[in-house]
Amino acid sequence: MILTVDIGNTNLKFGLFEKDKLVQSYRLSVSTSRTADEYGFYLTGLMRLNDIDPKSVTGAIYSSVNPNLNYTIGHMIEYFFGVKPLVVGTGIRTGLNIKYDNPKEVGADRIVDCVAAYYTYGGNCIVIDCGTATTFNVISSSGEFLGGAISFGLKSGADSLTKVATKLPGVELSVPQKAIGKTTITNMQSGIMFGYIGMVEYIIQKLKIELGAPSKVIATGGLSEIVAQNSNVIDYIDRTLTLRGLYLIYQQNSRN
Repeated sequence: MILTVDIGNTNLKFGLFEKDKLVQSYRLSVSTSRTADEYGFYLTGLMRLNDIDPKSVTGAIYSSVNPNLNYTIGHMIEYFFGVKPLVVGTGIRTGLNIKYDNPKEVGADRIVDCVAAYYTYGGNCIVIDCGTATTFNVISSSGEFLGGAISFGLKSGADSLTKVATKLPGVELSVPQKAIGKTTITNMQSGIMFGYIGMVEYIIQKLKIELGAPSKVIATGGLSEIVAQNSNVIDYIDRTLTLRGLYLIYQQNSRN
């Protein structure tokens, strides 16, 4: 069994693969105050609840956009599972040709998402990850990562609004029935939700024009459903994209 770990800014996502199949996944909140022992205790406890023996893990890989947790998670994997994890970074094989001015600048999570999207849906695709930040990633028909765009996340954008405008309250992230709001809450929901959806639609439109070919749009991340339910620009929602990308990268590098 192969353990995959996506270290994000808000959440940690764990996946367990056996014979090319994702058999179980877990999500824990990010906390730099937790120790490797605490994370290991939570993860192995969840595995045992699903009748999965931690000793069945024979390999592991992680990607990270949160360097403060890299040592903690790496140490946890080695101590609790007895394997040294692969780390998505410089020198690792991904199967993609990174067409970036400085490939080292590309976030590991973006590359992992693109690997899974390319091998699952084929090239000429746009991958959107709706997380703490919103990333747009463009892949050519020949497996080239061409770049993309990075913008604010839906929740982080809403939180920023209430911080800088002190009289505005926190609001639930739900789409109102009408754009013309009649209360402060519905005014904020209209601006936040329709503004975010409009931003996603416009950037996708621009990326498709520049790509110059018919393309598929794949969305992942916790808030991707909101965009898909209120727009027709998303072709596929794939919540396991990152974990599958990690597994595919593990396969490529373990064979070599």
